[in-house]
Amino acid sequence: MTKEPDNIHSGHRERLKSRFRDHGLENFDDHNVLELLLFFSKPRGDTNPTAHELIKRFGSLADVFDAPLAELAKTPGVGDATALLIKLVPQVSRRYLISRTAPDKILDSSKKAGDYLLPYFFGERDECVYLVCLDAKCKVLSTRLIFRGSVNSAAVNVRKLVEAALSFNATSVILAHNHTSGIAIPSDDDKVTTRRIFDALAAVDITLADHIVAADDDYVSFADNGFFRY
Repeated sequence: MTKEPDNIHSGHRERLKSRFRDHGLENFDDHNVLELLLFFSKPRGDTNPTAHELIKRFGSLADVFDAPLAELAKTPGVGDATALLIKLVPQVSRRYLISRTAPDKILDSSKKAGDYLLPYFFGERDECVYLVCLDAKCKVLSTRLIFRGSVNSAAVNVRKLVEAALSFNATSVILAHNHTSGIAIPSDDDKVTTRRIFDALAAVDITLADHIVAADDDYVSFADNGFFRY
């Protein structure tokens, strides 16, 4: 009699795994997705109550994955190992998307630049600045995270950015950052910072080819909007 609950849970686990093997996550409720994921950090017992508690506490599946590590760990039934597993998912997804776009590394248009850079901001809750260094044929030499935090004219270290471009012998570069507000429209600070960087790079014969502002699945190109035309 004491083993009956484990048998019930084992049967439920196998049914859920079988559904995933046969149909993927189609027709899974959000709590079922979490339930399945938690199997890998909680090898025994019922993960359904924990999955429901996570959705209840944070609001949605996306909010669970975006929640701070410490807050996840405080949720009843979660703990440190499960919290780490949950936080791993969006990070792996971002790396997957970056890897998938990697073969096409000739960024000779704003569309190619935007499509290439959007995955770098997938799931980010901080503002990040990336610098893409290009050779004379617009082939990517390096894509480097150069800043994390609030993006403004004072915060971005222009000297560090120029030194990074010089270190890769870049002919041109593309700057990119995200707006966590979900709106990709460049701010006044974005414009001031872009002009400072444009002038600093020009002083060492490196072209700022574009500045991509990303937000969710959208982006705005400074080049497309004529910002670099004097």
